[in-house]
Amino acid sequence: MSEALTLIVLAKEPRPGYVKTRLVPPLTASDAARIAAAALHDTLDVVDRTPAGRRVLAFAGDAAGWQRRGWDTVTQPAGGLDVRLAAALAAAHGPALLVGMDTPQLQPADLAAFDPRRFDAALGLAPDGGYWAIGLRDPAQAAAAVHGVPMSTEHTGVVQLARLRRLGLRVQLLPPRTDVDTIDSARAVAAVAPSTRFAAVFAAVAPPVAVPA
Repeated sequence: MSEALTLIVLAKEPRPGYVKTRLVPPLTASDAARIAAAALHDTLDVVDRTPAGRRVLAFAGDAAGWQRRGWDTVTQPAGGLDVRLAAALAAAHGPALLVGMDTPQLQPADLAAFDPRRFDAALGLAPDGGYWAIGLRDPAQAAAAVHGVPMSTEHTGVVQLARLRRLGLRVQLLPPRTDVDTIDSARAVAAVAPSTRFAAVFAAVAPPVAVPA
């Protein structure tokens, strides 16, 4: 029997000016932080509902109020996103799948899809060119798999996939999912997940959609 999957959430403290800065404007920094907090709650909830051998919150900032029963909390190290991703994956002791706090529409089936018995790695690409999830059967490969991959570009997902394959890993491509970075992507995610906390907060703070004259 293969070792149970570790699920990791990479997150930042949802405080104004620290998260979702690309939503400001049209939102205020305070409202952007409210949206981030709701998305993080939704993400932690779905991980709680997904079968896992271990759950890890890799956090940047003050984790007080975000720690949950049955979860381990680790502090993100200093450095770029590639360094922080690799460190979070390396915190696992067996197969691991990592997601961020930007996809509150996720369901347990999205997270349970990674099959480390058949694949060495998993990657969930996003329409903006990035990726919403990355998994490794052996987390000792995290640094080699992620360090140096350019983050937050329209080519990040393609470069990351090429890196995994260059290492000789069998990669499972997970279904694409939209992550929340801009007001348009936030509106799209709220529309497909209307029952989430994220959707409720977004509805309360979002600017009206402009109607062409």
